[in-house]
Order: sequence, then structure tokens, then C-alpha cells
Amino acid sequence: MGIIGWIVLGLLAGLIAKAIMPGKDPGGIIITMILGVVGAIIGGFIGNAIFGGGLSTFFSIRTWLLAILGSIILLGIYRLVTGNRARA
Repeated sequence: MGIIGWIVLGLLAGLIAKAIMPGKDPGGIIITMILGVVGAIIGGFIGNAIFGGGLSTFFSIRTWLLAILGSIILLGIYRLVTGNRARA
């Protein structure tokens, strides 16, 4: 999968993660999309470590589930780190 595929996958995974975990996030949609791209990379590392294979093709269900899982994990960590600053 090329770099544009990674970016598109990450952007969409970030939006899906935001839909699964709604709430107020500091930074807005742009930060959520960036977290999605980085989360897709993290999901690939998780898949490679656990299953022996990370992200493969764009239309693979395993690729999408791992990218969304990585995005959810990263979004949760981001909320824990920045949660107090959002309320202030």
C-alpha cells in the first residue's frame, strides 16, 4: 500500500474512531485525523506483533480493523494526556 493509501486509511480510521468514541477533544477534527494516521501505523505494529502480519491491502478487513483499533487506542491516550487542559 502506498503512502497515499496510508494517509487515506488513517484519515478514515480517525473519523471512525471519533464516531466510536464521541466527545469533546482539544484540537478538533484536524488533530483527530492526524491521530488516525498515526493510529493506523500503531495498529500495523500491533497486528505485526500479535498476528505476525500488519496492514496489508487497502480493502482488507484486517487492515481496517487494526487501523481503527490503533486510532481508538491513540485517541484514548490523547484524551488522558490532554483531558485536564480541555476543561480549564
